[in-house]
Amino acid sequence: MDETGQPPKIGALDIFLAFAQISISGFGGVLFWAHRVLVEQRRWLSDREFVDLLALGQLLPGPNVFNLSIMIGDRHAGLRGVFAAMAGFMGVPFLIVIGIAMLYQRYEALPLVQSGLSGMSAVAVGLLIANGIKMAMVLPRHWRPWLFGLLAFAGVGALRWPLIGVLAVLAPLAVATSWRRGR
Repeated sequence: MDETGQPPKIGALDIFLAFAQISISGFGGVLFWAHRVLVEQRRWLSDREFVDLLALGQLLPGPNVFNLSIMIGDRHAGLRGVFAAMAGFMGVPFLIVIGIAMLYQRYEALPLVQSGLSGMSAVAVGLLIANGIKMAMVLPRHWRPWLFGLLAFAGVGALRWPLIGVLAVLAPLAVATSWRRGR
């Protein structure tokens, strides 16, 4: 919201540029960059809106931040915004990946290339942990969301159960407990 309480005027070009910036910044994932660009730099979303839209994006088929980009594009610029978000998110990285694949095919055996890939993996893990902590800070200070997060982690991460099965059980339980608490 701007000073008058109105949502910011965001055009298709702004959406394209924002998601191009997000997608070319992320190595091993763009969630950290999506939060930084959309919430902290451009202020198109609040922390809570970001978490809510991301949660919806995770429930839909496809990559969660891509789903988020489509929702934001539609919200601010309609169908033009959707196509701008998709092009920004996929276009430049597509060209970059083609170039990198050609270089990797030629130089993959070099020790320097192998060391560089190991270093990028460590950075990606650190960014993922930092973003998870930052997003958790906006969750309600109540035990239920943490319980369901812990149960999901235990089911998928520790016990290696299929994600769809864990979601099929936990999602209705979480909605039911939230609905019951709200009454």
